[in-house]
Amino acid sequence: MKNTVLCAFFFFFVGSFNGYAQQTGAKDAPKVIVRESEKTLVTQWQGKRVAFLGDSMTDKRRVGTTCVYWEYLSELLGIKPSVYGISGNQWNDIYRQAVKLHDEEGDNVDAILIFAGTNDYNQGLPLGEFFTETTKETNYNGRQVMRKYRTPIMTDSTFCGRINEAMSYLKTNFPQQQIIIMTPIHRSYAQFNSKNVQPDENYCNSQGLYLDSYINVLKQAASHWAVPLINLYSISGLYPLADSQLQYFHNSEMDRLHPNAVGDYRLAKNIQYQLLALPSTFIIK
Repeated sequence: MKNTVLCAFFFFFVGSFNGYAQQTGAKDAPKVIVRESEKTLVTQWQGKRVAFLGDSMTDKRRVGTTCVYWEYLSELLGIKPSVYGISGNQWNDIYRQAVKLHDEEGDNVDAILIFAGTNDYNQGLPLGEFFTETTKETNYNGRQVMRKYRTPIMTDSTFCGRINEAMSYLKTNFPQQQIIIMTPIHRSYAQFNSKNVQPDENYCNSQGLYLDSYINVLKQAASHWAVPLINLYSISGLYPLADSQLQYFHNSEMDRLHPNAVGDYRLAKNIQYQLLALPSTFIIK
């Protein structure tokens, strides 16, 4: 596998790893070796072409890690990943990534996973609303009546509007593909330079909102757009606010935001079992 060649070190993930991670401060943790017994290859996901849209957690440049979650998923499930995530991207960029995906691959993809939202929170993007509401005439049982009527709001200036733009494009251009929203994980302190210092999630952003508010909007979006949601904020087990959890993150002093290779492994294992409960595609061949 390509990722096996690119990763500089190997490590077999057993119980003794926790002590190793704590001893080294979890910096530049080596790739976890995926055991044969962990793989679920003979499933609906084997050989499927899966596109990944998102931010630094998905970026092919491996921000803070030596092996990204989707690289583990390629070993665990036998998927064929196409990666479009870019560090720093927000949900307005998900729309652009989706356009690029369509331009480059057309509909030659089985599933699309979206892992974004943490940067919208950090940049203080207003939440906005999913719909605007007016009154409109309609036929009800052969009689013309006036009813409240809602229309999705498409705008770059709010979180809901950005999600609507991206999801509308995906639903229009990938009607037979499995599309899945994944929520951000918990956030802790990070300092990348003197002008890029990010407080932990116990501080509200410039809108006076906590990360939870953006997670809740993503939950609503999954319902509005009829797509599955993988709530990594809840099920990942990654909680960088606790010092005991820093074994899963890049740098205990400067980057408690990005998972390291062990954190990405834990992400991948959670996503693996969520995906096993879902169809991999709706394309009829």
